[in-house]
Amino acid sequence: MYSVGSYPRYYNYSTTSGKQTEKVEAGGENSPVTQTTYVSNPLFRDRIPFNPSFAASKLRTRLNSQEEQNKYNTVLSHLDRASKKKMKNLLKSGVLLNADSNDNSTVLDNLYNIAVKERANGLSRDEILKDTIETIADPYIITQQFGDIPENIRGHILENYMQENKLNKSNIVQKKAAENDINVEHSGTCVASSIEFNLAKKMPAEFARFAEGLTSPAMSVKKNIKMKNLTDNTLDSIWLLNAFEIPFRMDDYDNANLTFAPDKNAIIRARIQTTNRDPNERSALDVLMQSTFMQVGSQQTYDSLSDRRKGKFNNNDKGLIEFEKTFTESVVEDKNKISVTYQTVDDNARLIGYETDFETMKKQISDALNLGENVIIGYTEVDANNEIINGHEITITGQKYDKSGNLIYICNDTDDDIPSAVEYRADVLLPKIHHAGLPQSVVKEDVNLVENWVEGLKSYKEMKKNIKLQPEQRRNAA
Repeated sequence: MYSVGSYPRYYNYSTTSGKQTEKVEAGGENSPVTQTTYVSNPLFRDRIPFNPSFAASKLRTRLNSQEEQNKYNTVLSHLDRASKKKMKNLLKSGVLLNADSNDNSTVLDNLYNIAVKERANGLSRDEILKDTIETIADPYIITQQFGDIPENIRGHILENYMQENKLNKSNIVQKKAAENDINVEHSGTCVASSIEFNLAKKMPAEFARFAEGLTSPAMSVKKNIKMKNLTDNTLDSIWLLNAFEIPFRMDDYDNANLTFAPDKNAIIRARIQTTNRDPNERSALDVLMQSTFMQVGSQQTYDSLSDRRKGKFNNNDKGLIEFEKTFTESVVEDKNKISVTYQTVDDNARLIGYETDFETMKKQISDALNLGENVIIGYTEVDANNEIINGHEITITGQKYDKSGNLIYICNDTDDDIPSAVEYRADVLLPKIHHAGLPQSVVKEDVNLVENWVEGLKSYKEMKKNIKLQPEQRRNAA
């Protein structure tokens, strides 16, 4: 788990120091589109067929035993006609019997457990089963769009929320603020939903295992990870796990067993989406998946009711910063992820240049795609003065060239209300990319790697120092 890039102060993303190549100035000759804000309308909206890579399990398209046949028939008995068709297609494509999961269970094994075992209180067994099958069959349907809270339960939920946050329900101002908190219109779960998408698309058996565990009465899932996929030193990996406050147990010096779980209010949102889900809103499964990944990245401080977080690494109460995103990706996928920062941002949140040229960026992304990896990127939106006004995470899943020879990136955006892949021209997207999660092999020849935990600790100390200085600064200002 590494970071590469410049190290200004924290904003929505964390950035770290590394070896720079030739800088490209914002708005210069090499970046003709940096003066425009991000183009949100895709050039194309073609659906890209599901094409998983199975790295750890042999492709199988036939049921080999009576036990598998019985599980298959049992799952089918819980499905409607459309879901049955998707289930049969998963078998034909080799996805259903894929066992690339942490405990070597197949997609079928976990679907069977969902079908026959009790689910968490308030969740529908058949709905969770259907949502899991549909998401694995087409991960592009994953969305981060929150649903509204029905009027008949809004008062009760609001009262509990105010009590949890020690707010005075007789105080009109505090009550209005609490009402705004739980009325989530714009979600900050883009990182979590991108990780959810990547898990469903690249590791369907592991996605199904998470779905089964997170919707079970225990509402948790355990995962064994290799400590070397966090840092080069086991003690440093232990520091990271403790810093993120994720429950874990050391199996031996090289491996740890982690427990993933959603926040306590996630079940409220999941129950609402079970009975009151509107078109283009999250499923109950999306709610629990995204809450879990937000919990991991925010040091177990996320609240699904307000979509807000606390935590030691970020002063912003929405979303996850780059350091937190990299840690979450690393432990969820059990892979050594590198976060490469491309944009140079000054202390006033102004985009002033780039850490490398666009051709290098293009090559690194292409190399990752050629390895069969999706690339989760964080992009920024800037105003006319190149000041950053917003950030968002999407996933690059492929690339191609159009008839004019322009490089096109095939992407998934969980916040565009389009349940399919979208496409962007590279010359539009590249200048907007703040950071990208890449395999170590892709960038090790281009940069000096700085382990992510080092920069996380630096930022933590810097933040604590600033907090301690605030009273003195206020006295000086007075």
